[in-house]
Amino acid sequence: MLAALALLLFVSACAGTSNLYSDVNLVDPNATTETKALYANLKEVSQTHVLFGHQDDLAYGVTWRREAGRSDVHDVTGAYPAVYGWELGDLEHGALENLDQVNFEEMKGWIKEGYKRGGVVTLSWHMNNPATGGNAWDTGRAIQAILPGGEKHEMYTEWLDRFADFVDDLKVGSFQWLGFGTHVPVIFRPFHEHTGSWFWWGGRNVTPEEYVELWRFTVDYLRDEKGIRNLIYAYSTDVFDSEEDYLRFYPGDEYVDMLGYDDYHALSSDETVATMTNRLRMLVQMAEARGMIAALTETGSEGIPYETWWTDRLLKAITDDPVARRIAYALVWRNGNQETHPGHHYAPYAGHSSAPNFIEFYQDPFVLFGDGLPELYD
Repeated sequence: MLAALALLLFVSACAGTSNLYSDVNLVDPNATTETKALYANLKEVSQTHVLFGHQDDLAYGVTWRREAGRSDVHDVTGAYPAVYGWELGDLEHGALENLDQVNFEEMKGWIKEGYKRGGVVTLSWHMNNPATGGNAWDTGRAIQAILPGGEKHEMYTEWLDRFADFVDDLKVGSFQWLGFGTHVPVIFRPFHEHTGSWFWWGGRNVTPEEYVELWRFTVDYLRDEKGIRNLIYAYSTDVFDSEEDYLRFYPGDEYVDMLGYDDYHALSSDETVATMTNRLRMLVQMAEARGMIAALTETGSEGIPYETWWTDRLLKAITDDPVARRIAYALVWRNGNQETHPGHHYAPYAGHSSAPNFIEFYQDPFVLFGDGLPELYD
């Protein structure tokens, strides 16, 4: 009886890597069925809608921390975001909390919670400088030290081992405690904003050749050495002005699943909205030429001082062009708690001056929150 049960569970687990989505060309051809389904469905949904996302949405808000079921976005609209962003900085050191004091075990629970609601999960990783021991913003030369043959290479593979363990533990289902269950698909965007020079992995701190080698090694190690099958790899720059500028560090189509970019500046005035629209248009064109998805992977206005920012700037920038509007999602940054980060919020909370306009944004039929999502994992 136990042997039969074990066989049934094994077959069920293996079904997650079937070829039902053989037309989906991911970096990992053996990605789970749910991961391929998410990619295929995001590609389809992006033709008619954009998903709204928020960083750290379930962990804390402007006036609260760690309250079950709480969300500033939900407090205002009655709906959760469609996309949940999370941060893994300090995971590399085996820390209990990330750099924003979010407990990693609790984060796993919130990730699974968002997935069970039908939402999308994306992970960023502001990993510390491996050469100097400083944080991600310590721009001391580091990449050569962690590439194969470098003095910190073994340490870097240990960091990737911790990441792989974290992602592999994102399972839902009745028998996850036995090692079975469905892995939560994750959009992973490592080494982001690399066209700027504020991180040790970007801009003048690296050469394009070093960046490409690091990216490819990271993907090869996670996919081939660790066998992680629930990742969608997103290449995400900071602002850019041409396709050549965007692709200067590009590791190649065979190592990238999604094209994204982060922009906190273009929506700071009405006059610059068209700048973001143009960049989104280029982004979608580059993605679709490769059969990929495009996304506005980070954006926002700190404190949201402009009350109609949601419709007059963010929504306008996306919808003003028939090509630009085909991004899969737009994610705004976190709502820092007012006790430690006063004014550092990027989504409205109950009573905020932009809340009425945010509700208007939520009600726009083009925008999807968690309560309007189609089945993305079917």
